[in-house]
Amino acid sequence: MRIEQLEYLAAVVDHGSLRRASEQLHVSQSALSTAVRSLERELGVSLLERHRSGARASQEGRDLLPLMTEILVGVAQLKAAAADQTQASLTIRVGTVHAGTSALLVPAVRQFGAAHRTTTVDVATMLQSEIHDRLIEGRLELGLINLIPGDDIPGTLVATTLLRGRPAVCLRTDDPLAAKDRITVDDLRARPFVSSRPGYLMHRLAQRLFGPAQPAETFSADGAEMAKLLVANGAGPSVLPDYSIAGDPLEQAGIITSRPLVGDLPSVSMLLVRRQFDRLPLAIADFEKTIVELARAHPQSHVRSAA
Repeated sequence: MRIEQLEYLAAVVDHGSLRRASEQLHVSQSALSTAVRSLERELGVSLLERHRSGARASQEGRDLLPLMTEILVGVAQLKAAAADQTQASLTIRVGTVHAGTSALLVPAVRQFGAAHRTTTVDVATMLQSEIHDRLIEGRLELGLINLIPGDDIPGTLVATTLLRGRPAVCLRTDDPLAAKDRITVDDLRARPFVSSRPGYLMHRLAQRLFGPAQPAETFSADGAEMAKLLVANGAGPSVLPDYSIAGDPLEQAGIITSRPLVGDLPSVSMLLVRRQFDRLPLAIADFEKTIVELARAHPQSHVRSAA
């Protein structure tokens, strides 16, 4: 039994004629008649009463017609759902706080794009609170955020922990502090310091580190990537998650490096977050799988899923 046989039969019943049904469906009348007769033989009943003036459903056909209609409606719904899923997956919108760009996001976009030529990944940098809001509102599909112990995410979001690291000092390789094995808060306090602007996790951490005695000169950066650029251009050291420094192009080029920071510091985790889907679109699932697999291969991998 083929779906088109049910469609042909429904068209004959609707139009009352094999000829009119074939014209409507753009198939030959003989092909339509053959398909209906084949369905009748398969079911073992006569579905149509054929007359010179046309055709109508037989008693057996009328009895079976509601079930056939139900099947056709289900098929239409399945096609519509598949079309919606495909359409929704043409663009994957990702919000990021920037700290995971070099470590995971850039390689994930590159790897995913090679396998999904028709799907665009639209990456936007924003504050963590904006990522939460846009995910809940449906204006983002995925988000990359940083958390320290005690931070929460909205209960309507699903989170996967990707990496776990420590705050580290990011500085130029020719900075005098780079000669030290470990750097203290007092070392940083005595220098111009590159911080993140309010709303970023690293801004909160810097406020906690320095307390009331802040560095005399501070530059505010819009996220980790801008902070690393300021560091590379000699503005001063910064404090960032160690996983955002290791593997960065500036670090690989020998322009910036990192050193451990002395003190009782909280761990920092990178999470992939998204809203809950009744049916997760395939492209989003594939991108999520790509970035999780990259995280598993990372030296600071800490892949763990939780609702």
